[in-house]
Amino acid sequence: MKKLLTIITFLGILLPATAQQTLSLQDCREMALRNNKQLNISRLNEEIAYNAQKAMRTKYLPKVDAIGGYQFFSREVSLLNSKQKNALTHLGSNTVSNLSSDAPGLITSLVQQGLLTPQMAQQLTGLLQQYAPSLGNFGDQIGTKIKDAFHTDTHNIWSGSVMVREPVYMGGAISAANKIADINGQLAANGVDFTTQTTLYNTDQAYWMVVSLKQKEDLVFSYRKLVKKLSDDVHKMIAQGVATKSDGLQVDVKVNEADMQVTQVEDGLALEKMYLCQLCGLPLEEDIHLADESKQNLDSESNPIVQQVDSDLMSRPEIRILQNTIDISKQNTKLIRAEYLPHVLATGGYLVSSPNVFNGFQKQIAGVWNLGLTVQVPLWSWNEGAYKVRAAKAASNIAEMQITDTREKIQLQISQSRFRIKEAHKKLTMTNQNMKSANENLRSANLGFKEGIMKVTDVMRAQTAWQQAQSQKIDAEVDLKLAQTELQKALGILR
Repeated sequence: MKKLLTIITFLGILLPATAQQTLSLQDCREMALRNNKQLNISRLNEEIAYNAQKAMRTKYLPKVDAIGGYQFFSREVSLLNSKQKNALTHLGSNTVSNLSSDAPGLITSLVQQGLLTPQMAQQLTGLLQQYAPSLGNFGDQIGTKIKDAFHTDTHNIWSGSVMVREPVYMGGAISAANKIADINGQLAANGVDFTTQTTLYNTDQAYWMVVSLKQKEDLVFSYRKLVKKLSDDVHKMIAQGVATKSDGLQVDVKVNEADMQVTQVEDGLALEKMYLCQLCGLPLEEDIHLADESKQNLDSESNPIVQQVDSDLMSRPEIRILQNTIDISKQNTKLIRAEYLPHVLATGGYLVSSPNVFNGFQKQIAGVWNLGLTVQVPLWSWNEGAYKVRAAKAASNIAEMQITDTREKIQLQISQSRFRIKEAHKKLTMTNQNMKSANENLRSANLGFKEGIMKVTDVMRAQTAWQQAQSQKIDAEVDLKLAQTELQKALGILR
């Protein structure tokens, strides 16, 4: 039981100590880069662009398609018309009938010419009459077989093919499309860089704002402690009759103002911490502590950034993105022009069908190889291509104007950031001097109040001046940090 109580007591001491995280600026940056949703979306866009680039490479390679199917037709293909079919069906009967009608006259003519005797003519006529039905039936059978040989049996058709297609010349469309895919890959990578710098910039801003508000929270606590002590002293003096109620009311007002300042700073600090947690991917209510919160002088590690600006500003992802837009627009012009140029496509394959026509109409699967070359030449499109090309060139000109305008704005932004750093350094130097004066003024006011040679209002003015000097010092230190971060982003070197 004693061991259990010891463990519970130990955990009770340990948990509060570990509940609060202490994060440095680098920790916040790493978590933001790891957990930021917009940055993860940019990385996925880069993956999409990479796969699209690989897919576009396949346009150079042959495509192989396999096709198979079945079709039922209500009527079959007939190579003979109805008259031809009827003639073949009655081939023997018609022949014998014609022979029977023509034979008497022919035999009589032969007898008259002395080529046949009457006895021979009589015997020949008897033979024709005897064997005519058999000859007719035999001829009809032969005709029916010939007609059946032309039967196609094409009610049910099975077919299949394997086709190979290889583009030979597509007017430069495939090359332009591949270049666009490559540029889209660069565009996605530049998008990741842009989102990374934006994420780091926002994280740095939130980090130093939390540090500022935390130090101001400590400041308003100290200020409230001063005015409360003064309030206690004044109320004691009122009780002793050496101070008036008016003095006490003035001090009480200052105490209330200090309480209000504490509330405002605490609320602002809580919201800013929530924003920082959201950037870092932490729960919004996470209790975090920043490594720079308790530092007295934030400028101790601050050095002005000296960076030579490259003339084309390609270190800025925004410029690279706009340049990618220009390159894509130029390739898009080539892509549009390729639509109106000749296209050459090589084809080949193997086709099978049942019934097949390679040895009559056979009811079995048979196939044939084939090779081909397809040429498409646009002849007339009412000048559509020229209009589209002009529109694409105009879009390229717009993109070039935008990149020129953006370069000018970035140059201005860099200059403004450098001026802001110089101003922040001067302001910090002045606030440090003001702090010394405010501390001395507050010390003198407190000493004079104790000796009775200074009024309550003098002490309150000294306390207010001391708080303002402290607040200005905190603002100057944080402004310097933010100005340095802003210059790094303007130069495109925020990493």
